[in-house]
Amino acid sequence: GYKRLLAPSMETEILMETKERADKEAIRVFAENLRELLLASPLGRKNILAIDPGFRTGCKVVCLDRQGQLKYNDVVYLHHADKPGSADAAKVAALCQRFEIEAIAIGNGTASRETEAFVRGIQFPGSIPVIMVNESGASIYSASDVAREEFPDYDVTVRGAVSIGRRLMDPLAELVKIDPKSIGVGQYQHDVDQSMLKQGLDDVVISCVNSVGVEVNTASKQLLQYVSGLGPQLAQNIITYRNEHGPFQSRADLKDVPRLGAKAFEQAAGFLRIRDAVHPLDASAVHPESYHVVDAMAGHAGCAVADLMRDGSLRSKIRLQDYVTDTIGLPTLTDILQELAKPGRDPRKQFEVFSFAEGVKQMEDLQAGMRLPGIVTNVTAFGAFVDIGVHQDGLVHISQLADRFVKDPAEVVKVHQKVMVTVTAVDLAKKRISLSMKDPSKPSPAPRSSAAAKSGPASKSSPGPKRPAASKPNPDSKPNSGEVRIKWTELW
Repeated sequence: GYKRLLAPSMETEILMETKERADKEAIRVFAENLRELLLASPLGRKNILAIDPGFRTGCKVVCLDRQGQLKYNDVVYLHHADKPGSADAAKVAALCQRFEIEAIAIGNGTASRETEAFVRGIQFPGSIPVIMVNESGASIYSASDVAREEFPDYDVTVRGAVSIGRRLMDPLAELVKIDPKSIGVGQYQHDVDQSMLKQGLDDVVISCVNSVGVEVNTASKQLLQYVSGLGPQLAQNIITYRNEHGPFQSRADLKDVPRLGAKAFEQAAGFLRIRDAVHPLDASAVHPESYHVVDAMAGHAGCAVADLMRDGSLRSKIRLQDYVTDTIGLPTLTDILQELAKPGRDPRKQFEVFSFAEGVKQMEDLQAGMRLPGIVTNVTAFGAFVDIGVHQDGLVHISQLADRFVKDPAEVVKVHQKVMVTVTAVDLAKKRISLSMKDPSKPSPAPRSSAAAKSGPASKSSPGPKRPAASKPNPDSKPNSGEVRIKWTELW
């Protein structure tokens, strides 16, 4: 009965339980990486010149305004031997002056380092930063229905370049247009339960979008549909209403959107921002149902709400205990006061310009012992992958992440984190790069020899008397009365 019924059933149950446990862990790692990527530092509203680099087909160049709208596109051949690069360099410089470009974004794909070096050598009218942008998933977006709907008259190369430029301006607003599984920041993503993976990743995207907030007058349909209380249909209704009636002037105008009822407004209003609105709180995270509390604070302080938001001395005189009610507690009032200090604050970090090491553009340039700057592109259970600018990510094994024991790589590194690494080994045939984040000034501990491990430390005192060896059971001996003997193989 055991071999025929119990053993197969137990084996199947154990396999299912361990597979579910492994799926949950893989999805957790994927979700954490996705959260860090979505909450990457935005450059902000700038005039961007984005370049999708290439050798044979040329570099696709697009110019975007501060709202991310495409203003110009062209192709320049910066790396053709039969075409002089001086004319194309002058063209890029003229575009920067014509569209008042404030930053240049270059995709990190093929010919990226060569394009970066070429662009940095151009004499621009002013100081324009040149920034490398991770273009993972840009090709997926350029061929998607979303991109075709947004740019029906342009080919996939122009759409990909636009996506690169917008990622620099606001990574969250652009990455929500791509299936998270196409971004490539997880492990074993195709082997796990796909419904559980989709649910987990969607929850992360919703959490990130709501924590940052959405500018309702400029947001895309794909971004709006992740706001709590909204969905694809209500997001499309908001876009349609905005196109027909112009920008929203207040949050109250959202109630006029078809099919956006009271419950949906109650859930979504706190996450939607309206810049330069009639009511100053419409640009903050304060929910409309709490406006009367702020009005009461301003009335007791003898000033307007806008003055209360600007002047810290007025806010310091407020006693929150005076405004506690049955529906609004002290934690909510504390959050409201913090939001008044920094209305519409962005929880993401300040953007910092990053550049790879000069002279290291391909794997052949790497040598063991080099110290190079890099960006973490993926974190897994066994280590982290780091982009050092050679078109091939290197692996920092979990044992090389720190000078101490590391149980979980997420404790040390995060996706999009800037790190310094040391090249430990390069395998050109297999295209593998081994890196280390350990401090090179600290000597590595000497490994214990096998003899020392067996004998133990020499400083220990001589062992005491040996314990008598346990007697082995005699297989030929007969069992005592009442004893049941079962072979261990029968228990498996």
